[in-house]
Amino acid sequence: MAQQARRLLDGRADDALQVEFTQRPGHARQLASSAAARHSIVVVLGGDGTVHEVVNGLLALPEGQRPALGVIPAGSGNDYAFSLGMSPRLEESASQVLAAPQRWVDVGLCNGEFFAETLSFGLDAAIALDTIERRKRTGKSGTALYMQSGIDQLLHHLDFHRMEATFDGAARVEDIVLCAVQVGPTYGGGFRICPDARFDDGKLDICIAHAPVGALKAGYVFLRAKNGHHTHYREIELFRACEAHLVFECPLPVQIDGERLTEVEYRISLIPRALRVVAPQASVFSR
Repeated sequence: MAQQARRLLDGRADDALQVEFTQRPGHARQLASSAAARHSIVVVLGGDGTVHEVVNGLLALPEGQRPALGVIPAGSGNDYAFSLGMSPRLEESASQVLAAPQRWVDVGLCNGEFFAETLSFGLDAAIALDTIERRKRTGKSGTALYMQSGIDQLLHHLDFHRMEATFDGAARVEDIVLCAVQVGPTYGGGFRICPDARFDDGKLDICIAHAPVGALKAGYVFLRAKNGHHTHYREIELFRACEAHLVFECPLPVQIDGERLTEVEYRISLIPRALRVVAPQASVFSR
C-alpha cells in the first residue's frame, strides 16, 4: 500500500517526495518534527495512532515552521481522516491530499500531550483500548470490532467512576460512566459521540454519561451513538468548554487518540487553529 501511495503522489506534489517508514513507537513523532526544514506538507499513511504521533511532532515545532498535515486512511478506525472527509479509497485519498483545501484546525492538549480528535475516560476508553488488543489477536478492524468490544464491556465491565471536575472554572463532583472530550465529532470507527463538534470553533465538545445506568439501557444508548442519536437521553449531557481539570479517585481506562494514559489527574485545554490540515469535508468546520 505504501508503494502504491508513493506512485500516486510522486511527480504530482509541489515538494520533492520523501518516503519514510516508522520503525518503532514514537518514530512518527520524530520524523514529523524533522520534516519541517524540507517539506510544506507531511502525509500520514496510517490510522489515528500514527496521526497522534505526527500531530505531536508537528506541534513541537514553532508555529511558523509547521508543515500542513495530510492523512491517507490506512488504520483500523481512521476517525480523524474520515471526519475530515478523506476517502477510504487509496486513489481518491491520494488525489485529495494534492487537491483538497487546507484548513486550520484546533488541537487538544492533556497533561502535555496533544490530541487531534479524542480524549476519553471510563467505558468508551475501555472499549477503545480493548479494541486495540482484539485487533492484535484477531486481525479484524473497523466498526464491527468496536461494537464487539463495546457489548463485552457493557455486559462485564460497566463501572462507575467518581469524578471531580472543573470546566471553565465551574466545579462539580459526580459519578460517571464515561466522559469524552472531543475536538472533532467521532471516535471508535465513526461513533458520533459529539455530533455537533467542529474542528475550528475554539471549543472542546464534552459528552458525559452519568451514573447510575443499567447494562440494558447503556447498551441501547451505545448503539444509538453510532449515528449520533444518543444525545436526548437524560443520562447524557453535552456541552462545550475551553479547558477542564479532571481528578479521579483511582486509575480508570483513559485513551488519547487511541493511546493509553494512566494518571488520575488531567489538565486539559485547547490550542485554537494550531495546525493546517487537508480537509475536503467543510461541514465539520465552523468557517
